[in-house]
Amino acid sequence: MTAPSTFGLSSEARNLHWLLTNLVEEVPGIQSVAVVSSDGLLLLSSDQARNEEAREPKGDRPTGPRGSSADLATVVSGIGSLTIGAARLMEFGGVKHTMVAMDEGSLFVMSISDGSLLGVHGSADCDMSVVAYHMALFVGRAGHVLTPELRSELRKSLEAASAGSTR
Repeated sequence: MTAPSTFGLSSEARNLHWLLTNLVEEVPGIQSVAVVSSDGLLLLSSDQARNEEAREPKGDRPTGPRGSSADLATVVSGIGSLTIGAARLMEFGGVKHTMVAMDEGSLFVMSISDGSLLGVHGSADCDMSVVAYHMALFVGRAGHVLTPELRSELRKSLEAASAGSTR
């Protein structure tokens, strides 16, 4: 993971970046992580340096979801919306988390707060219970600080990073 620049960010934003970095570095099998707002916008990513670049293919398969954190954010937002709609239709209450196990990897989506979501793309050999446990820790630590002001700051930070990488 390329550590994103946190220069000029508030202490809350720097803490979220630190929590995300630790999640990726400490949990085996995590390939990418995205924090997504309730309106589907990417707020925070483990892959800041490559948000607009495609990943290098490995054989004839890409190594992750289509190559960018924005793509992971889109998938996370879609799955989040689908499961929230299903829960409302079935009158089962709020959605806590969703896990999708595939032949070549896993996708985990967990609610943070106010509709924000944490999405993790894991390798095929990741331990899903370990990933889910560490995601729950992240959510517990991040949920109370993810205010509208902080979400706005994180969006602006990502926009500035994307503008800087396209120059």
